Amino acid sequence: MGKTLRIAFVYDVIYPWVKGGVERRVYELARRLAEKHEVHIYGYKLWEGKDEIEREGIFYHGITPSGRLYLLGKRSPFPMLRLAVRLSLIKEELRNYDIVDVQNLFYPGALALRGLKNAVLTWHEFWGFYWFKYWGLAGVVGKAVERALFSFDRHVAVSWKTKLDLLEAGLRKPMAVIPNGVDVERISSVPPAGLESDVIFVGRLIPEKGADLLLGALAEVKKEIPDVRAVVVGDGPEREKLERLSDRLGLKSNVLFIGFLESHDDVIALMKASKVFALPSRREGFGMVVLEAMASGLPVITLDAPMNAARFLVENGRSGLVAGKGELERALLALLGDRKLGKKMGMEGRRLAQRYRWEGVVEAWLAYLTRPTLM
Repeated sequence: MGKTLRIAFVYDVIYPWVKGGVERRVYELARRLAEKHEVHIYGYKLWEGKDEIEREGIFYHGITPSGRLYLLGKRSPFPMLRLAVRLSLIKEELRNYDIVDVQNLFYPGALALRGLKNAVLTWHEFWGFYWFKYWGLAGVVGKAVERALFSFDRHVAVSWKTKLDLLEAGLRKPMAVIPNGVDVERISSVPPAGLESDVIFVGRLIPEKGADLLLGALAEVKKEIPDVRAVVVGDGPEREKLERLSDRLGLKSNVLFIGFLESHDDVIALMKASKVFALPSRREGFGMVVLEAMASGLPVITLDAPMNAARFLVENGRSGLVAGKGELERALLALLGDRKLGKKMGMEGRRLAQRYRWEGVVEAWLAYLTRPTLM
């Protein structure tokens, strides 16, 4: 395809100033697309200086300050609403792009951009009735807004689970599954860190990620392996609560809370210096960090929970273990007690990760969004 496209991605938070899975997907797609196309990212202004900057060939538009991202342990809707208002005011500007990729988790902004014929809505999760668990009675608003996003003309789901959820909910517009990816070559080039561990967790410290479940399982593992060592990489509103829980469970000398790491290579290095990767998420839209752990050669343990899409990345018994809430301890002991099994699963995981190279993801993204019937 010879034509140079003008492409815009829209989300509230932006990588590398905020480092979550959605932000990483947008960044990884954008920097590769920018090699041949003109690529812009719109969101909060998270940097100092001018509102519009350029990095790695990507043009960043900070159209409103972020303010406080979390409120009572949940993402605050107020900065999202401010950003949505600003987006509605520059809607005409966005019409000038060939493709506008809007992330569904930025619900108010996505709602403001309905009607853009050049827009695609990327679904990272579909919540449905989960809104009521998340917000209580106020969940009726979130559920209604989410349903209103069905009005976009075309859609992308990052996992088959999300696509099936959307089909079950009644979405009948064009939709493709285009997963997140992994930078296999970059991960292969990173040497292991000096800090070795038995178990590593990487993720935002929020209730949905299940770090509390991991700590509970580790307390049981300690009875069999007194010197078990675990590192928790990440930060978030639950960090102090989790550190107190770790102390209460007698894990102060076993679990090290690393916090947020600026360098992604440092995260990969810590993975490579560990034996098992654990992500017992209660809710996960995809689980990009699982792919990175697999590419690092680690067996993966994740939770068998209905809203955890990461469990579909793991071939249970081959590249890792998908465990029920009461089975995490047994899964950890199985892999820590049999290093040959853990290494075998790690090798299989590394092989499976090859299917998710970012280059293939970009190719699939472009192929779907530049079809004549969709342009």
